[in-house]
Amino acid sequence: MSRLEATFAALRARGQKALVAYLCVGDPDVATSIELACVAAEAGADVLELGVPFSDPTADGPAIARASERALAHGASLARTIEAARAVRARSDVPIVLFGYYNPILVRGEARVVAEAQAAGIDALLVVDLPPEEGAELRAAARAAGIDVVALLTPTSGPERVRRAASGASGFVYYVSVAGVTGAADTGALALAAEQAAAVRAATGLPVVVGFGIDGPAKARVAAGLESAGEGADGVVVGTALVRAIEDAPDDDARRAAVGTRIAALRAALDAPHS
Repeated sequence: MSRLEATFAALRARGQKALVAYLCVGDPDVATSIELACVAAEAGADVLELGVPFSDPTADGPAIARASERALAHGASLARTIEAARAVRARSDVPIVLFGYYNPILVRGEARVVAEAQAAGIDALLVVDLPPEEGAELRAAARAAGIDVVALLTPTSGPERVRRAASGASGFVYYVSVAGVTGAADTGALALAAEQAAAVRAATGLPVVVGFGIDGPAKARVAAGLESAGEGADGVVVGTALVRAIEDAPDDDARRAAVGTRIAALRAALDAPHS
């Protein structure tokens, strides 16, 4: 059983929702990113998404786009993100997802990236702009290496799209709450996403987490389905709120405190009783 499978199984057995934390590696620098990822895990994040900075992050809102720009200016890259994952793995057994866009993977070489990811202890790839019809070689290499490839689905994904995306996916499904970019979603959209996540889980047999627009504990509970009668999602992804906290903090001590405090608050909200 993979780390991701074991994590989601353990959470479900305890009646808990997963907290997935996204951090852009290299913001404000690679060494600090490693520290912040470990802080997030220690504070209660169940899964870490380590973001590969990219010059054209089409799915990301302004906050994460700025983080990518800062990271690239400080020399961050796909290779350095993988090395950061290796450093986190040496300190934590939390599942690690390498989160990014396809172009850097293609340039570096699909087989090479998979081999490096496996050696670094990375558990899954989430390639934002890789549709299920593409990337057969990458998916095959990942499967052979025991690395999951996470599917992305949205409110516009019909039954056939759900089936096709899930056919080559493993680990979990990332359900995007809105047809837009990261950082913005109202509670109505998140409540609907929680409801739809349960249907996607039934159709795919995979855990489903909801992301985009979850900026604090209250929205995390809505997105997880804890404020409604249904079962809801298996967890939530929080990224922009953490990236903004890192951006706003004046120094590394403040960054560590901000990340730890926010993760702890989210963890407490997700662990509070179902309404």
